[in-house]
Amino acid sequence: MDVRVKICGLSTSDDVTAVARAGAAYAGFVFFPKSPRNVSVAQARDLAVECPIGLAKVALVVNADNALLDEITGNVAIDILQLHGKETPERVSEIRARYGLPVMKAVGVASADDLPQLAVYEQVCDQILVDAKAAKGADLPGGNGLAFDWKLIAGRRWSRPWMLAGGLTPDNVARAVELTGATQVDVSSGVESVPGRKDADLIARFVNAAKASREIPKL
Repeated sequence: MDVRVKICGLSTSDDVTAVARAGAAYAGFVFFPKSPRNVSVAQARDLAVECPIGLAKVALVVNADNALLDEITGNVAIDILQLHGKETPERVSEIRARYGLPVMKAVGVASADDLPQLAVYEQVCDQILVDAKAAKGADLPGGNGLAFDWKLIAGRRWSRPWMLAGGLTPDNVARAVELTGATQVDVSSGVESVPGRKDADLIARFVNAAKASREIPKL
C-alpha cells in the first residue's frame, strides 16, 4: 500500500499544481498569521477550487475560535480540520460536532512523557498527527523542521489513523516510514527553498521517496 502524503502550507496556484502532479493525497492550508505559510480565507477559497478531485483539502488552525472556523468552513471547500494548537479533548469534540468534518489533532512529541497524550486524543478525533514538539516559547507549533526520536512510536498500536510529521525531507522520509510503520506522512518546511516558498522539485522527490519507502526491505 502506498504511503499517503500531505504537503502543508500551500499558498500559490503553482503549489497546488505541484502537489497534484506529484500524487500527494492531502493539500494543507495554514490559517495562522505568525506562519510564513499563512493564507487568507479568500486565498484559500481560490486555491481549494483549483485542487483536483481526490486531493483532500486540510485547514490547519491554531487555537481557533468559532468565528474563524465559521469563516473558513463557510467559504472554503475544506475536507478536514487540522487542530495544531493546545486544544483540549473537550474542544476537539466540540469542533468535530459543530462542523461535521473529520478532525485531525496534532500532538507534539519530544520524549516518552508525551506519548500518553496520543491515547487521550485518539478518543476524540478522526486522525492523529504526530509532530515534533515545538521548543518552549517557539512562535510556531509546527513547521519548524524539527524531528523527534521516531523509535518512540515504533511498534505502537493505534486506534485511529495517524500521520507522521516533523523534520521530514526527501532524504529521510523513507527511513522514518521504515522505523515507525507510518502509512501517512506530512511535510512543510522540508519541501521549501526558503520558509513559506514551496519547491516543486522537492515536492516531487518527497512524494516519490515516501511511496518508494514501502519497497525498502526491513533490516
